[in-house]
Amino acid sequence: MSELIPGSLAPDFTLPTDNGGEITLSSLRGRKIVLFFYPKDDTPGCTAESCDFRDKLPQFESMNVKVLGISKCNVKKHDRFKSKYELNFPLASDEFGNTCEKYGVWKEKSMYGRKYMGIERSTFLIDENGRIAALWRKVSVPGHVESVLAALQDQAEAA
Repeated sequence: MSELIPGSLAPDFTLPTDNGGEITLSSLRGRKIVLFFYPKDDTPGCTAESCDFRDKLPQFESMNVKVLGISKCNVKKHDRFKSKYELNFPLASDEFGNTCEKYGVWKEKSMYGRKYMGIERSTFLIDENGRIAALWRKVSVPGHVESVLAALQDQAEAA
């Protein structure tokens, strides 16, 4: 599989979401999508990132942008996480990791000298035609949501 870069077609997927829903990326064509992959529900960094997206959602919506979070946590965990933090966007469950693999976010990580496989925090901005407009890998949470909003603003001004 080739590395995803700006201009690449975003790999399609259909995944279960919180509250018993389902989402298919290709069904969202015609609007921009912010797809953010995060390691695990209810951990400090993932909670901070999700709450930042929650708090800035009106700004994304004002630009007709849909926000979607993806992790390998199951739907039941997503339901609890979403309810606990009043998250206002869908969380998709990639329990088997196929979508994480397609997007190249399933990586070997290291903590305290121990190596393990996990999701590398990453965000993809997908345009109305299903192509990757921008991407952020190895995301550092503080200021990240603002960076995504700034990229959207820059694109809007360039259009």
